[in-house]
Amino acid sequence: MIKARKKSGRAETARWADLPEEDLLELPLKNLKVRLEGTWLADCLRDVNAELKARGIALKVHGWLSDEWFSPTETPGVAFPFYLAHPRLKRLERKMMLEVEGGTRRECMQLLRHEAGHVVEYAFALHKKKRFQRLFGRANDRYPDRYRADPNSKAHVQHLRRWYAQCHPDEDFAETFAVWLTPRSGWKKRYAQWPKALEKLEYIDELMAELSGQKPLPQKRFEVDALPKLKGTLREHYEAKRKRYAVEAPHVFDRELRKMFPEDVRKPNAAHASSIIRKNRATIIRAVAKRTGEFPLALDAAIDDMITRSKALKLRSPRAETTVRAEITAMLSSKAIHTHYSTTRRHWFAV
Repeated sequence: MIKARKKSGRAETARWADLPEEDLLELPLKNLKVRLEGTWLADCLRDVNAELKARGIALKVHGWLSDEWFSPTETPGVAFPFYLAHPRLKRLERKMMLEVEGGTRRECMQLLRHEAGHVVEYAFALHKKKRFQRLFGRANDRYPDRYRADPNSKAHVQHLRRWYAQCHPDEDFAETFAVWLTPRSGWKKRYAQWPKALEKLEYIDELMAELSGQKPLPQKRFEVDALPKLKGTLREHYEAKRKRYAVEAPHVFDRELRKMFPEDVRKPNAAHASSIIRKNRATIIRAVAKRTGEFPLALDAAIDDMITRSKALKLRSPRAETTVRAEITAMLSSKAIHTHYSTTRRHWFAV
């Protein structure tokens, strides 16, 4: 009797990679069968470990695939989002979320250096040091549901988008560490006029010199929420993710819309405000995302609400389209800066 040959992970991947989108969305995450090993992600992880080694940090970060970027505090590792492991999944991510976070080597390395900061912080219990707490704050502070960012702050470095260092003390340290770790970042010159941010960078420089060659605290190497254990489907995953980043208050723009498009404008030839917003949708989203670092999907949801409310209020505009576009971009940028959402949903993780 001839035994049936077990299908390889590559064969199973090839099978779902050609599925129509609706069928692909019904696939459980655990059945994707993609791996970190042998991919460009593994190369990025290797390079970050090489950067740590070059700085004398005796710690090797391990990695695995999960449903998002995160680093657990209990193990010296980093979870990569599954969609980065296959071109078909990257295309699906872009369609569903309007972007692929970490989708280029540069972005992936930025995120990995940030996550490496979390790993180093907890592997050496740096958050317990008094000077750490004085400079960055207390790591056990609750993560906020949202935070207000000051784009002009010179107390925090700027590494990841959305002024993420201002979210939480853990993120402040991870962002500062990432700037320090990045080769040829020129942080001494770049932050020379930012005394508080520079003090944090100099502290990390001194601290890492002290830790050079020292072994970290003993930690088991394990994987949290690894892809093969995730039972939900791709559809369920994206429904939850899109809901998380969507704007929830449909009437939040009414006051601003009425200012831009006064209701007393009843000129029959005046363009409908909803038509102007819809026509300039992509341009506005790109401009605001670039300016503020806000997630494109959140901006897309905001534009949807603006179109809906403009229709409901029957707003028109006799002004030039370029003027209206500039005003909407400025208004959305202001709102994005002052109401950023924290991406963490894992209270015991440093995300």
